[in-house]
Amino acid sequence: MDPSFFSLSKWLWLLFSPTHLLLWALLAAWLLLLAGRRRRGLQLLTLLLGFLLLLTWLPIGDGLLYPLESRFSAPSRLPKRVDGILVLGGSVQAELGGYWKEVELNEAAERLTRFIELARRYPKAKLIFTGGSASLRPGLPTEAEQIRPLFERAGIGDRVRYDDRARNTHENALFSRRLARPRPGERWLLVTTAFHMPRAVGVFCHQGWALQPIPVDHRSMPEQLLRPRPDLLAHLNNLQVALHEWLGLIAYRLSGKTSALLPSGCGNAS
Repeated sequence: MDPSFFSLSKWLWLLFSPTHLLLWALLAAWLLLLAGRRRRGLQLLTLLLGFLLLLTWLPIGDGLLYPLESRFSAPSRLPKRVDGILVLGGSVQAELGGYWKEVELNEAAERLTRFIELARRYPKAKLIFTGGSASLRPGLPTEAEQIRPLFERAGIGDRVRYDDRARNTHENALFSRRLARPRPGERWLLVTTAFHMPRAVGVFCHQGWALQPIPVDHRSMPEQLLRPRPDLLAHLNNLQVALHEWLGLIAYRLSGKTSALLPSGCGNAS
């Protein structure tokens, strides 16, 4: 594990995410006006307004997501035999579920529905869910703890093995590989969100485990990339998601957790 990498990445994103950068810029403009630097303050406010107007109409985030989501396509035909199926966490709101005593999901819930569908299609396959707590606060519920009732209700609870330690994609690969102990020649499926698949594949390949990608939860379509449509909140959210993933790819490459900036496979993956 690399606690310094995990903590640093969390704090840097907390400070410099797009929404927070907009807030810091607005604060800077306000301070400039208070300090009597009216021209500088108005210039900064004009830039902010122009950016928000541009983002209101143009899906900039979709344009950044599409290269990630199109990197791996869903297979047109699934294999006849599958030895194991692995799904990454990121779809469970563990803290919220801990309070309400219910399984609370987010917009990445398709990871779980696809995982359950594949588990039923391959009744003899090993099943692994990997997801701990990605919060900087200690002692919070893990995704693995919260998701168990859902799998039990789906009829696969007795087959799933859980990794409740992983806090990021690197640890997903590290701990789930130890749990699965894949043998040479085994065929495993990897289920995660489409824009996250390149980084996930890169990390697993770097650790010597080739899995067949099953991307889900797509957010972009090529015909809409240059089609103006007013929706500031949706465009800002997709921009936030896209920049987080691209920065994650850069950080993983620079820290040696992947062998390529935009991974395309393991070379020997079937």
